[in-house]
Amino acid sequence: MKELRDATDKQPLRCMLTSPDEAQLLGMLLKLIGAKNTLEVGVYTGYSLLATALALPDDGKVLAMDIKREYYEIGLPMIKKAGVAHKVDFREGPALPMLDRLLEDKKHGSFDFAFVDADKDNYLNYHERLVRLVRPGGVIGYDNTLWCGTVAADTDAVAAGGAGARVLAYYRHFVLELNASLAADPRVEICHLTIGDGLTLCRRIK
Repeated sequence: MKELRDATDKQPLRCMLTSPDEAQLLGMLLKLIGAKNTLEVGVYTGYSLLATALALPDDGKVLAMDIKREYYEIGLPMIKKAGVAHKVDFREGPALPMLDRLLEDKKHGSFDFAFVDADKDNYLNYHERLVRLVRPGGVIGYDNTLWCGTVAADTDAVAAGGAGARVLAYYRHFVLELNASLAADPRVEICHLTIGDGLTLCRRIK
């Protein structure tokens, strides 16, 4: 895990790395719920993916989706070194068509856990699919639900600044919409944590 953190820290988009304490929490959560089959939407260099694979039993599997395999290749040597590469099924491409294909293949309720750290403007689209793919009692985790604290900030204050601030301001709307929708969704019960950049855990109840 440390080697992968160090390798990711050399990348231009290193800010996308899941925090170590969040990865540790996810690993513990997977063990607590007895997860065996999981989904990951948004892989980057595979830090949270490695945490997941380490937490799964030897015959467990994580189906991981990302639009760029080149980032996954950065973490792959560490995944292999950890002896968990056989648990990983990486698929390159947009996640929504892959999730739709799983639903078409009648994979409803086939997964114990899903973790999403990808394009924020599609989070709600992911949720509508994942809430059917994850079993009742299973958990879906959404990363970045505090969005650098901007969800609690004044809109004008968020928009002020350079290009980075404009990106925060643009996606803030989608994160706010997600947070409101999850809180009102009768199919799940949620726990919104301040760990990392905000992690929302959704336990499917129906």
